[in-house]
Amino acid sequence: MSHDDTTRKTGDCASSYPVSRLAPAFGLVDLAREIAEADEMLANRAGAQLQIIAQQVKQLQAQAREILQQTQRDQQLHRARCNFQKKPGQIYHLYQDSQQQPILSMLSPDDWRGMPPNTFVGSFRLESDRSWTPLEKIRQQQEEDPLRTVQALLAEESDNPANCGINR
Repeated sequence: MSHDDTTRKTGDCASSYPVSRLAPAFGLVDLAREIAEADEMLANRAGAQLQIIAQQVKQLQAQAREILQQTQRDQQLHRARCNFQKKPGQIYHLYQDSQQQPILSMLSPDDWRGMPPNTFVGSFRLESDRSWTPLEKIRQQQEEDPLRTVQALLAEESDNPANCGINR
């Protein structure tokens, strides 16, 4: 076996380009096609990654808008007219007078027996960080609380002796 035969048997399999005069020709057209395929694959990969980043940017923009809206609402609530000292943890009720000016009250529409003197806007809890949480959001969080769900299910089980394994 000659040196050239050994090279062809071992070297041909390890190389991605022709290493022997007997190997098929690899021309400029083949090289151009390979480069074009690589460029297309890289462009697709970069495009997919950029789409993910664009989606993340949109989500961040939406979060920023929500934060700014909440801050603006919180500022308006703090600037609403009231005749008392606001305390964190308490729920207050927002009304608008006839001139569309905000008024903060400790009295809910129910306290007015359904006939408040001003237009009711909403109820909010003052948090310790001086932000405001709408009462609807507080109720929603309480309904979605998994611990409350488990406690309710356990209470139902204990109310029904048949479910507790007690034989009479």
